Amino acid sequence: MGATHPNIVVGTPITWVPLMRRVAIVGAGWAGFRPQVPELSFRELVFEAAQRAYEDAGVDPREDVDAFVSCQEDYWEGIAIADEFAPEPIGGALRPTYTVAGDGLQGLAQAYMMIKSGAFDIVAVESHAKPSDIVTLDGIYDLALDPHTIRPLRAANPLFTAGLDAVAYMSRTGASRVHLAMVAAANKRMGLHNPRASYAGRVTVDDILGAPYYIYPMTRYEVAPFADAAVVMVLASEEAARRLTDNPVWVEGVGWSTEVGTGAVEYHKWGHMPSLKAAGLMAYRAAGIDSPTGEVGFAEVEDRFSFMELLSLEELGLAGEGEAHKMLETGDFSPGGYLPVNQSGGSLSVGVPFEALGLWRALEAYLELREHADKYDVPRAIVASWRGPPTYTSAVAVLGAQ
Repeated sequence: MGATHPNIVVGTPITWVPLMRRVAIVGAGWAGFRPQVPELSFRELVFEAAQRAYEDAGVDPREDVDAFVSCQEDYWEGIAIADEFAPEPIGGALRPTYTVAGDGLQGLAQAYMMIKSGAFDIVAVESHAKPSDIVTLDGIYDLALDPHTIRPLRAANPLFTAGLDAVAYMSRTGASRVHLAMVAAANKRMGLHNPRASYAGRVTVDDILGAPYYIYPMTRYEVAPFADAAVVMVLASEEAARRLTDNPVWVEGVGWSTEVGTGAVEYHKWGHMPSLKAAGLMAYRAAGIDSPTGEVGFAEVEDRFSFMELLSLEELGLAGEGEAHKMLETGDFSPGGYLPVNQSGGSLSVGVPFEALGLWRALEAYLELREHADKYDVPRAIVASWRGPPTYTSAVAVLGAQ
């Protein structure tokens, strides 16, 4: 008699499901995206986004959705064990509901793997934020700093590490303050076409350079403000997606990474973002992409600080090391250019909705691919997010409409 695998109970029927099954986004909804949404709690924001997502996907969450993923962090909520509030607003009460203390793009990755496993056909992912409710924001940032070596320095701005990264990046690549201002001016302008971009506007490079520093070497125009928002996305296996829509957007690959040393400031490689590079390589491998050069139609990448857009493009292999600011000068990243970047206006126009940031970037790419895929020779997008200082965790997804 042959040996029995220790994880298989004899007599249990086994259903073999191909591990290479495709995963698609079949619906999405959002709510908020304003500096303040005082009329709604974070639970009500999620409920509104969920209603829109399920209507968009044509599913009943109580009957059709197999599991739910919620991304949130207790510190941002101001409530201990905040994930106890996750199931009800997304329709997950008494249903399999999983929570991730991380960015929404990490939650999308979890849903992707759940469907790939064959155990689930339809999974809903939500992420939300209400920064306007937080009274002690600087104190929360301080708690993320090492209590022995960094926190006692009592920095006036706990985001000072972003300034250190910006200076190191500029010194290494030759990018100047003008290049950083060009990123901010372009994103603020592109946001004028986006209904979710509360901070969009016509701002010139001179306006940006002439403003007071917020975090040296960046002025207030180059640091994304916060936004109250919620995003819900519905993911499905290929079989389910074909039943639900004629226009699915495929999740071709996902990746995530935390920098060595648990992302601590003391171990960080200044002027780089190793976690973003590692997450990108992981996502490309899953998507079967050897190199993203020529394989991507557009990108939605990290820009909560102006320098991060340029650094992100280099770490993701979408620009050569030290080449992003040169490509910016020639218009390669503009709409209609070689690789349009942050056509949504990015965080500089939309804001930073904490853990909903990555899922919002995926939302922008999903809407663009669903509605305008024919604009691109390669209807594929790279979506990348970073949880922001003082953490060094990144996530990347490859989305396609083919």
